[in-house]
Amino acid sequence: MSAPASSKSKPPFWTIARRDAAAGYVFIAPQLLGIVTFVLVPLGLVFWYSLHEWNVLASSFNFVGAANYQMLLADPNLPAVLTASAIFSAGLVVLNMSLALLLAVLLDQKLKGMVVFRTLFFSPVVVSLVAWTIVWSFLLQANGGINGMLAVVGIEGPNWLRTPTTAMISVVVVQVFKNVGLNMVLFLAALQGVPKELYEAARVDGAGRFKQFRRITLPMISPTILLTSIITIVGSLQVFAQIAVLTQGGPGMTTTVLVYYLYQQAFQFHFFGYGSTLSILLFVIVAVLTFAQWQLRKRIVFYEN
Repeated sequence: MSAPASSKSKPPFWTIARRDAAAGYVFIAPQLLGIVTFVLVPLGLVFWYSLHEWNVLASSFNFVGAANYQMLLADPNLPAVLTASAIFSAGLVVLNMSLALLLAVLLDQKLKGMVVFRTLFFSPVVVSLVAWTIVWSFLLQANGGINGMLAVVGIEGPNWLRTPTTAMISVVVVQVFKNVGLNMVLFLAALQGVPKELYEAARVDGAGRFKQFRRITLPMISPTILLTSIITIVGSLQVFAQIAVLTQGGPGMTTTVLVYYLYQQAFQFHFFGYGSTLSILLFVIVAVLTFAQWQLRKRIVFYEN
């Protein structure tokens, strides 16, 4: 006599939930693979290299443990490098974001020709960085175009890229003009998303333009301010091409920022182990600053209050 059939059939393995989960994994697989291949694996290799003394010319790769990190703490050039990096980042962030917000407010006006000016201010963003920097290197020479224009009005300009007091200012200004259009577009999009009814209500209550800007505009675009500040700070700490083309870190070490110093140690002096250690330092600085900004969002971003 055969056994009675089970009253409940076994549920199928390939359920709708599992099918949806598998589809989700397939969609995120390329991005996940890219992150593992181009972010996590290189970061792990850089940390591994920082524990070694790697001389490509001598074909030596010797484990030294924390010796490179001890060298980092004892490096006499590191304070000057970090100071130059801080000055460059502070100058770039303040000038870039202030000018971008000012341009966005002006271009948000309903006037004829605004599209032309938007295109004009944004066009440097799409220009090749090296080409842009080379052009400015000619303009900022002692006999370049900037001093030529100053000579017309009777002013003798300095050698902008070879004078300690003007070299850093010149590099910052060149970078600001290059990327201010990107932040301008982000701010402009945020400004156009502010409800007009808020301004109308403020005018009815007697609020002036400045008070409207401070009490309505800034709080409403605060998420964009947070985003642009993070992007600008991270970008300022990764600057390399401008320094390499304009000043090569000089005069002295006044414009030797951390990324350029890393490049010198690894690819000019062939200290790849110490260069990897500097890369870890850069990663830590960027991560700490980004985390700090994200934690401050409750004070910066209106919607987080």
